[in-house]
Amino acid sequence: MKRAEVRENIFKLLFCNEFHNAQEMPEQYRLFLDTLEECTESNRTYIQTKVTDIAGHLDEIDKEINKVSVGWSTDRMSKTDLTIIRLAYYEMKMDEDIPEKVAVDQAVELAKKYGSDESPAFVNGILAKLF
Repeated sequence: MKRAEVRENIFKLLFCNEFHNAQEMPEQYRLFLDTLEECTESNRTYIQTKVTDIAGHLDEIDKEINKVSVGWSTDRMSKTDLTIIRLAYYEMKMDEDIPEKVAVDQAVELAKKYGSDESPAFVNGILAKLF
């Protein structure tokens, strides 16, 4: 599985956090990971570890996003855009393995694929302020 595919699956699983409570998430993780046919066990572990770590830092991440998102608190953002921004922020500021520019570029690509027509520019604008 390519790095972009792994990131996309992290995004999808992180997005699930918006719709399930914390007690349901281990089962949701298992169900999601079981659907990934061409995914090695190490990729499954990596995806779940990253999602769990990001979910554990959501308050901190959202605080930083809210500092720069003038007129758009995290409560008002689309769940898709917010999840993409959270993932990119984590990659930019908390994951030393991923260069910041790569995190931003990949976030914009996810926004193009899963967001609205305005999502790529919105995501890029927020991330530029966080960079």
